[in-house]
Amino acid sequence: MTSETKLTPRAALRRTFRALWRRNYRIYFIGQTASMSGTWMQSVAQGWLVLTLSGRALDLGILTALQFGPSLVLSPWGGVVADRSDKRKLLMVTNTVAGVFALTLGLLTLSGAVEVWMVYALAFLTGCVIAVDNPSRQAFVYEMVGRDDLPNAVGLNSVIINASRIVGPALAGILIATAGTAVCFLGNAASFLVIIVALLMIRVGELDRVPPEPRKPRQLRDGFAYVLRTHGLMVPLVMMAVVGTLGYNFSVLLPLLAERVFGRGGGSYGAMTTAMGIGALAGALTVAALHRPTRRLLVVATLVFGAAIVAVGLAPDMTAALILLVPMGAAAVGFVSLTNSLLQLEAEPVMRGRVMALWGAVFLGSTPIGGPLAAAFAAAWGTRTAFVIGGVATVLTGMVAAAHLQRRRLRARARVRAASMPCEPVCEEPPEVDEEPPEVDERPEPA
Repeated sequence: MTSETKLTPRAALRRTFRALWRRNYRIYFIGQTASMSGTWMQSVAQGWLVLTLSGRALDLGILTALQFGPSLVLSPWGGVVADRSDKRKLLMVTNTVAGVFALTLGLLTLSGAVEVWMVYALAFLTGCVIAVDNPSRQAFVYEMVGRDDLPNAVGLNSVIINASRIVGPALAGILIATAGTAVCFLGNAASFLVIIVALLMIRVGELDRVPPEPRKPRQLRDGFAYVLRTHGLMVPLVMMAVVGTLGYNFSVLLPLLAERVFGRGGGSYGAMTTAMGIGALAGALTVAALHRPTRRLLVVATLVFGAAIVAVGLAPDMTAALILLVPMGAAAVGFVSLTNSLLQLEAEPVMRGRVMALWGAVFLGSTPIGGPLAAAFAAAWGTRTAFVIGGVATVLTGMVAAAHLQRRRLRARARVRAASMPCEPVCEEPPEVDEEPPEVDERPEPA
């Protein structure tokens, strides 16, 4: 390897974090890290509050469905709103509204007036805000970093999510034990102020802005039709829908694996999520270091993810499961980040909000469907079988996608060969058409 192609540690580090060299994205990264940590902190405290108020595990499932259900139904409309709006201003509005909801829940809890139905109502309203916020947030990343650094920024966004998934619940655990759940909600409300200030500090002139789409009829239907006729969008979305529904059920299956299969308690479940979080961070950094995402990489990530799910489900003991959860977490984040990047790169700028809304709908909206399915599989055939079903479904998705891509590649090569062949067979004598003199314009010249 020559010195020109050798990648030094400093160069590798710069390439992994290259989007952070852009001032706008660097400010947004800091604000989003604080906001996401607050969101995870509230998520843990919210579940604990419901369990404390009602004492029924079923109410936790209802809470999850109310918070994530709106994304399944409302995200497509949220994408239309994103394409019609200035995304930075829209994000300021959505974060303000979500912050008000968090503040309301904190004050209700602090006063002792909170009831389960209030938590449900605020969770549902927050889910509606997320349905509008998510497509705008995804599309706004493109405006901050442009096409070349988009895959890196998507990978770094995954770093934010997974780092906050570790920091947020840890803070929640400390605060719940020392100060109560109300402080978690108030802390989350404060974290929204950080991202709002970050959005205010962004230099609008440095954004690669897409002019808002004018309001006109059938924009939602046009978005669906555009995705259906665009192969580069349809395949990743279908893969995300299948894998998101059958493969992404860790919140349901990991506690069952710890308790019912290995006979462990909450501490072991926490160790499992930590191991998966470590792998997720590694996977996010790996995706961030990639020069460009490809469909082939997406297929590889899908196959590895499915195989890792099966391996975790069949792990003979707790130690083996902890080791296997690391690559599973890395492949899980790789799959999500690659689908996100490919969709944003393939989508036309005026359609990017609607495309990312569909991504959010199939990713976040699959949780209320996949969670009960995984629980039903575990109840009927056991936890290990539920893991295997999800893993096999993920592997089959990757295999079908690989076969589809191979067919398209062969067809493309056949078209290239056909285009390079002469139009007429080679003869010893030139064809008659070549011997004909060129046509002459016999019209009389003007006087």
